[in-house]
Amino acid sequence: MSRSCCLLLLTFVSSLCASAAPAAETGDRPNVIFILADDMGYSDLGCYGGEIATPNLDKLASGGLKFTNFYNTARCWPTRGALLSGYYAQQIHRDTLPGLKGGGHGVRQDWARLLPDYLRPHGYRNYHSGKWHIDGKVLAAGFDRSLDLRNQGNFFTAKGNFEDDKPVVPAEDESGYYATTAVVDHAVDCLQEHADKYADQPFFHYVAFIAPHFPLHALPEDIAKYRDAYLQGWDKLREERFARQQKLGLLHTTLSALEPDVGPPYAFPDAMEKLGPGEVNRPLPWTDLTDEQRRFQATKMAIHAAMVDRMDQEIGRLIEQLKGMGEYENTLIFFASDNGASAEIMVRHGGHDPSAAPGSAASYLCLGPGFSSAANTPLRRHKTWVHEGGISTPLIVHWPAGIKAEGEYRQTPAHVIDIAPTILAAVGVEKPNEWEGEAIPAAPGKSLVPAFAQDVTINRDFLWWLHEGNRAIRAGDWKLVAAKGDPWELYDLSTDRAEANNLAKQNPEKVKELESLWNQQLEATIDLAAKTAKKK
Repeated sequence: MSRSCCLLLLTFVSSLCASAAPAAETGDRPNVIFILADDMGYSDLGCYGGEIATPNLDKLASGGLKFTNFYNTARCWPTRGALLSGYYAQQIHRDTLPGLKGGGHGVRQDWARLLPDYLRPHGYRNYHSGKWHIDGKVLAAGFDRSLDLRNQGNFFTAKGNFEDDKPVVPAEDESGYYATTAVVDHAVDCLQEHADKYADQPFFHYVAFIAPHFPLHALPEDIAKYRDAYLQGWDKLREERFARQQKLGLLHTTLSALEPDVGPPYAFPDAMEKLGPGEVNRPLPWTDLTDEQRRFQATKMAIHAAMVDRMDQEIGRLIEQLKGMGEYENTLIFFASDNGASAEIMVRHGGHDPSAAPGSAASYLCLGPGFSSAANTPLRRHKTWVHEGGISTPLIVHWPAGIKAEGEYRQTPAHVIDIAPTILAAVGVEKPNEWEGEAIPAAPGKSLVPAFAQDVTINRDFLWWLHEGNRAIRAGDWKLVAAKGDPWELYDLSTDRAEANNLAKQNPEKVKELESLWNQQLEATIDLAAKTAKKK
């Protein structure tokens, strides 16, 4: 009898009715899949107010939980390090600190292990499919198989990618290749092998899409579905998405105001010239744009939507594989994005051919600040900023065997640092206190398992951010935030996720209190990062 049949029989006989019973209580450890999108906005999914067709993710949400106050780190590589370790990225050299090296080329300390190292001793097989963007080789981090999509500049070729830490040899004919599909092809292959050879073991699978990160590359048939859908512009799209969010009861806030003076976080004047007169690097009123600009911008959003749509289609294939294996009921599935939608505009990885079909391999387009603002509805700003638009993500959690609630919201503030401890708690694995004789420092992440059962607030002192000089702290419903070089702003997020009403002048004592907390965490983080040796 398979593990899944045993689970169903045990569930029936013992009448398990707990909303979120840890695996140690059920006697059968669940499988875990964490699915991560790249540069996807808070409102891009249908279940978070979007118009993009995402039926598979919407179904996971309706059968599980939707977290409304879940956060990332505002950038791709810090989020990945934090997600798989349970530490703030700065603590493990995966984002920069004053006076210390780190960031995208930072190297974790020996004690800064990733989830597979904790799961493997308890019988888990570990798989990775997609983007890596963490230091070190994938298999050395505890994974048994990996597809590492290092080529992040062309969705239509496997050139430059690695499988099991060895270079991929692209097929002679790549006319049918698309990176988002390739991620799930590999994931399904891993799961099929698992069913054939390791059916008596649980698995952890980290599925990290590049989509919808730039360049905006999508299949023609997917683009066609949205070609004219955005000609009314980002102003109208934001209003429509916000209206759906209000109807859903998703958030209690106003709609953030567009900031016409805030463009991409990095200026590339040469890119604007290469992209031509249709490009716009500010979220201006849609009516101020020329016809050419409106068509160009609407086409870019259509490609973004197509990329999200295709990602959802491929997630559907992954779910069907789980069902075919009989493992769907006892698989804990998470879905999130590594940061908010991106306002960046650049041209790299071989350039942009203005005569090429938009979305094809020879084109190189980025979403830009106008439709990025719409993708992040109702929140303010974009990827790299630590205002709500940069750090907020949907979080869907689905686990039929372990979560009784269906289609419910969870309001507790939470962060990607919570994912590792949540998974360990859910599967009944206790994190060790040391690694190869070296003490493992206390991590800031908290288990979210108590919130699986009911809408409770996870107890913590604060959540903390720092990225490229942008800084923030959230304690309860209070958030102190500042862009690089700007003064602190203070918001009450219980009613103002849009960060529209700056209360800093009215509450100077609260500003001082939160600033002190932010500085204390900075000092503690520097102390930890500076005193611990880097992994060789």
